[in-house]
Amino acid sequence: MAPLLTVENLTIAFGKGEPVVRDVSFELNRGETLALVGESGSGKTVTCRAVLRILPRAARFLSGRILFDGDEGPLALNEISERRMRHVRGNLISMIFQEPMRSLSPLHRIGNQVAEVLWLHRGMSEREAKREVLDTFHRVGFPDPERTWRSYPFELSGGMRQRAMIAMAMVARPDLLIADEPTTALDVTTQAQVLGLIKDLQRDTGMAMILVTHDLGVVANMAENVVVMYRGRVMEEGPAEPILKDPVHPYTRQLFQAAPAIPATPHPVEPPPEDDLILQMRNVSKTYTLRTRNPWKPDMEIRACRGIDLNLPRGTTLAIVGESGSGKTTAARIALAAEPPDPGGEVLFRPEPGSEPIAVHALNRAARVAFQREAQMVFQDPYSSLSPRMRIEDALTEPLDIHGIGTRAERRERAARMLKLVGLNADMLKRYPHAFSGGQRQRLSIARALMLDPSLLVCDEPTSALDVSVQDQILTLLEDIRDRMNLSYLFISHDLAVVARIADEVAVMRQGLVVEQAPPETLFYNPKHPYTKALIAAHPTPDIERPINLKLVALGAGAPETWDEPFRFTDTVIPSLVEVEPGHKVRCHA
Repeated sequence: MAPLLTVENLTIAFGKGEPVVRDVSFELNRGETLALVGESGSGKTVTCRAVLRILPRAARFLSGRILFDGDEGPLALNEISERRMRHVRGNLISMIFQEPMRSLSPLHRIGNQVAEVLWLHRGMSEREAKREVLDTFHRVGFPDPERTWRSYPFELSGGMRQRAMIAMAMVARPDLLIADEPTTALDVTTQAQVLGLIKDLQRDTGMAMILVTHDLGVVANMAENVVVMYRGRVMEEGPAEPILKDPVHPYTRQLFQAAPAIPATPHPVEPPPEDDLILQMRNVSKTYTLRTRNPWKPDMEIRACRGIDLNLPRGTTLAIVGESGSGKTTAARIALAAEPPDPGGEVLFRPEPGSEPIAVHALNRAARVAFQREAQMVFQDPYSSLSPRMRIEDALTEPLDIHGIGTRAERRERAARMLKLVGLNADMLKRYPHAFSGGQRQRLSIARALMLDPSLLVCDEPTSALDVSVQDQILTLLEDIRDRMNLSYLFISHDLAVVARIADEVAVMRQGLVVEQAPPETLFYNPKHPYTKALIAAHPTPDIERPINLKLVALGAGAPETWDEPFRFTDTVIPSLVEVEPGHKVRCHA
């Protein structure tokens, strides 16, 4: 039987530049998954976009053939008319894009955008399409499909928007699904469930998939074949098992060495001192009121955080992990005085050892500005956290300008020092953000956060959008800066391997509550709570013999009412956080 997709000697360039993809060849059979692996700039996405002919106008197709042998017969995708190609896109071949906010129309409701595929290619009525879309929403993990149908993209979180993109690509049941980093924005439990869903759909329909990813754990769980790319060329290709077990090419081995992983055995560390706390959160709750569209219905209350008690010793890292909507980022915003806690909650900050605590929750505007010199944030998305209209010099010196610190020459000199500290050159100050890669932009974001010489950094998913090799560099940089400057980190993440590496203490959150808290060497090797067990089970490892245990994930990631009796809670009955052993707290009925 002929392969479903054949790419032969594909070479693509932009403008008059050198080719960004050189002589790339591979085959994909029906029902199989091919993983394209490599770091940013390796040509993975350009290769996939060439299959759908959605490259920018500046792209030049220099050589090669792309043959697709679907249910409607063989097609030379690089030769057929644009009208015929429109029938292929979304119907025979679908694509899940990495940036959902750029791929979804901000003017149309999510339901209408997903149903459009069924109206155009399947001729379904509105009622039939809505029923099919709601079923797909449920399968990709939306808790309220009807509400999602009515929502606009800006009303959803990044992870929710990515689920909508996955639903849009899968709703028409295509012959080939091209997934460009489909789970980058998802929590590990949702990622595991979505990967399981895609595999089920492949079994049901015989759909093939090209999976573009930098996560070798995802490759081990999903792919039959692997193509490793670097600077537009294929470095290594073949069946997944031998490549994952014994990679031959030095670049492939380098990718494996850079991939973060939960250590196989615990590494005991000294417990952090509790006598010098830089940050304390006491009984912190946050409730939002959501107005309903129906004037006859009462407003809804959303409890983002509920009774959080956290201590951050100076010079250490406290990590908060959990799924989207668990309250991680809300807790971080309250710690930075960007949000006030509900009455009764306290946030205390000590800028110096032994100093009187500052009541962050009660600061006036002037005091809050002074506090923000001591506490800064590194954001998740390195592409949107820097203004595209400002040169790097202006972006870095802006905080000093706001606080009236130094002369213009002193500010520029400090900006140059910060660039050197994060591993960049001072001659980059005159450039704009678009001239930098994702990893370089994240380094710039860290440099900007350090311009005011803070003592506390809040890092909100600082490595989730980066390749494994760049992620390793950023983590090494954060560890080095923390130790050199005696910084304290409040580290928000859903990647347990990253947390296992950098954290001194880990708090696991679910539905606004801390359900388990312990040092990494305790939490990852002796978890007690079903949700913590689900997070660990959902973490993909680059070992083809250790697949994700979807049953364990579903058990812990399900509704709290379905957990075992000691851990079960409802809106009205919530167990206390109990210390089950020294330094190890679990929310359970004693």
